[in-house]
Amino acid sequence: MEATKKPTTGSAPARRSFLKKGAAAGAVGAAGIFAAPAVIGQAPLVMKMQTSWGASNIWQDFAQDYANRVEAMSGGRLKVDLLPAGAVVGAFQVIDACNDGILDAAHSVPVYWYGKSKAASLFGTGPVFGGSATTMMSWFYEGGGAEFYRELTQDVMDMNIVAFMGFPMFAQPFGWFKNEVNTLDDIKGLKYRTVGLAADLMQNMGMSVAQLPGGEIVPAMERGVIDAFEFNNPSSDSDFGAQDVAKNYYLSSYHQASESFEFMFNRDFFEDLEPDLQAILQYGVEAASTANTASAMNRYSADLQKLQESGVTVHRTSQPILDAQIQAWDGLIEELEKDEFMKKVLDSQRAWVERVTYYELMNAPDYELAYNHYFPGKLKL
Repeated sequence: MEATKKPTTGSAPARRSFLKKGAAAGAVGAAGIFAAPAVIGQAPLVMKMQTSWGASNIWQDFAQDYANRVEAMSGGRLKVDLLPAGAVVGAFQVIDACNDGILDAAHSVPVYWYGKSKAASLFGTGPVFGGSATTMMSWFYEGGGAEFYRELTQDVMDMNIVAFMGFPMFAQPFGWFKNEVNTLDDIKGLKYRTVGLAADLMQNMGMSVAQLPGGEIVPAMERGVIDAFEFNNPSSDSDFGAQDVAKNYYLSSYHQASESFEFMFNRDFFEDLEPDLQAILQYGVEAASTANTASAMNRYSADLQKLQESGVTVHRTSQPILDAQIQAWDGLIEELEKDEFMKKVLDSQRAWVERVTYYELMNAPDYELAYNHYFPGKLKL
């Protein structure tokens, strides 16, 4: 990503830049007056970072993994003031707060900017051509996705931000339902919570969709505003009490199968940092990505088991519904490609998936065969 490229339009001097320059001038003046040796200690630069997650959500822990690594790698020169959703702004407002300099950084997902541009949903929750989240995050860094996202956020959306992707998420479950859903007729007419292009997808499949932040899902279910919902994973879902309002949990879906976290920074704040601190913020994303993946494998699987033990019935989404999702994507893609920018992104993603996933699928052994050999009868589909 071209982190050092300046905006094409003028912008006001950054608050942080002004303070840094003022502090530096003051330090020079003091040294001249007192002829003192170099200051032994230096106060850390505090980076105010808000997430789009509640304080008790596992993703807040994942964001803390990042904050811990940044502080350690900077030797204490950077201190991350990590805040949950709502501490400064709402979950869906962190991009505006970063743009305006109210926040220095945010931890969120691109799909939350769907209201500004549907193209944002292509960077994690778009059509699944066969690639996993790991495939698509590789596209972001090696297949041109980072430059497309810079173009979208800075040129198209006119946001004064810099962003990196980390932690390729496991495919999101179809979600939580009060009754079993096995056919397309079973879901038609249901009021369903999802976000981004998945909202368009589910509407095309006959559902009525509400886009809500995670913290509003269970109250909406209790009030009858929605009949069913998805959020992301067994840990996050159980953290906000999904199991208290529905007992049928459907894993495996194409509606959001390749998402990653977005680590976002106010552009002026980021570019005012010394190069080594910029590098720490950028490459700290990679370090946190590995840590998040390990934690997710541990926690998601353990929490899924706890959900089953508490009376939740875990299903795999039926083949008829999966087939209908792919067909719905086909129709949605035709509409999306009428937009020139989205056509460019989708063409790039298709070309990447065609080549890379061919290798992935050809090379992958049948893990299910081996699992069934060593744990017979465990995997009930």
